[in-house]
Amino acid sequence: MKIKYFVFILLIFVCTAAKAQLITNKRAVNININQIKGQLPQSINLCVGAGRANEGLRADWQRQLKIAHNECGFKYIRFHGLLTDDMGVYFEDKNGKPIYNFQYIDELFDFLQSIQMKPFVEVGFMPGALASGTQTIFWWRGNVTPPKDYQKWNNLVKALVEHWTQRYGKEEVASWYFEIWNEPNLKDGFFTGTQQDYFKLYKETATAIKSVSASYRVGGPATAGNAWIPEMIDFCAQQKVPVDFISTHAYGVKQGFLDATGNAGTVISQNRNAIADDMYHSKKQIIQSKMPNLELHYTEWSASYTPADPIHDSYHEAAYILNTIKRAATVVNSMSYWTFTDVFEEAGPRVTPFHGGFGLMNYQDIKKPAYYAFKYLNQLGNAELQCTDSSAFVCKNGNDEIQALLWDFTIDHPGDSVNNQIFYKRLLPSKPAAPVEFKLQGLKPGKYKLSIYKTGYHANDPYSAYFEMGSPSQLTTAQVKTLKQKDADDPIEQSMVTINTSGNLTKQLAIRQNDVFLIKVNRVN
Repeated sequence: MKIKYFVFILLIFVCTAAKAQLITNKRAVNININQIKGQLPQSINLCVGAGRANEGLRADWQRQLKIAHNECGFKYIRFHGLLTDDMGVYFEDKNGKPIYNFQYIDELFDFLQSIQMKPFVEVGFMPGALASGTQTIFWWRGNVTPPKDYQKWNNLVKALVEHWTQRYGKEEVASWYFEIWNEPNLKDGFFTGTQQDYFKLYKETATAIKSVSASYRVGGPATAGNAWIPEMIDFCAQQKVPVDFISTHAYGVKQGFLDATGNAGTVISQNRNAIADDMYHSKKQIIQSKMPNLELHYTEWSASYTPADPIHDSYHEAAYILNTIKRAATVVNSMSYWTFTDVFEEAGPRVTPFHGGFGLMNYQDIKKPAYYAFKYLNQLGNAELQCTDSSAFVCKNGNDEIQALLWDFTIDHPGDSVNNQIFYKRLLPSKPAAPVEFKLQGLKPGKYKLSIYKTGYHANDPYSAYFEMGSPSQLTTAQVKTLKQKDADDPIEQSMVTINTSGNLTKQLAIRQNDVFLIKVNRVN
């Protein structure tokens, strides 16, 4: 009995000590609204990814892109398969004479124009009638071989770019980006040729595009895993090949680069800054090269490289996104999150509403926690304020509208002992983190409206709610309605506060691991 009593007292002591430690480690975010750091980097939401061009002809894809554009502010969209056979672009008659058909491309690009979005054009894959081989990738069979006839390939590329110029105008097309191919360093995946074969493809394609207008921006190598950057720049410098930007990809996993089904299993890197570190390294390679002023675009990135990883659906992903953007946004020109939607068929149509898909939204337009990371970023003002906290953005529009986005980012995955596909496929209640004291200085005296929004465990967290309703393989309309009600992003707090002549506002926040808060302070006239 005495032993049980001793254990009970010990547990109380441990819990009390842990709580006291959290209080001792209170996190202070102190901001003077008159101290401006500079303009908020535009790279944070310049571009977003999607699966393939043909999916862009679907009503659900277009509906979701319009939502993401309006709420998250994405300006460019990048996708695979523009020239793949399901887009019906290229044929040859019985004499081998090329026949071009741009109807499907027009339908897709006209839609992008109608919602004021621009294409980050990925030039690929190879039309079957022009391919040198039969090797394909994915359920939709994108041909990944070089062209059998470079003259015909160049003519196709030139004709398409001329068509766009005529249809949309030279000034508009000059605002696009043209990226040659996708992940050519994955020989067993996206390209059957060697590095030199890719460089030839790049040279021919870039030259064809530039022949229409020297102002059109071309780049590559669009590699997996930050590869080939020095080699690409050296090739273009030595061969005098046009290049306006470098592009590459990074994912926050420890192994491999291509796993369409998730069967191999993935493990998140324990390095919380893995992707940001890659971005810094790539930027350094460019600065130290013969072309130090090239733009750097990460045209794919997320926590995992497979569309079957439940971390994408989990509340953990929102804080992961914000941590990466906070650290790397100033060293890249864009960082295109992969992807905006689960309408994504590399491994064929998915059969459950939450399956670890890349998307910010699932099939039913249910917004994942990752979506709110970008939605909140898009609500920040253009002027970023000085902030020493490594997990916060504080911005303003004038002096009467202040926005603060702050979060906790904790990797609670145990490491190599378990795959993401097991660890994140369950309810994972969040643990307390150090409380936050948020303080604004320099406000004008008067009345302000204080609004607080939150994403985290059980807050804009449809994935956890889905588990709690039994993880149905298909959702009824009533279940979709229930999940959307839990995912409505209503403020968790709204109040009116009066600021006196001190100009100070202080707010205490209880925050848990991987919580995200958006705080808005707007002066009321």
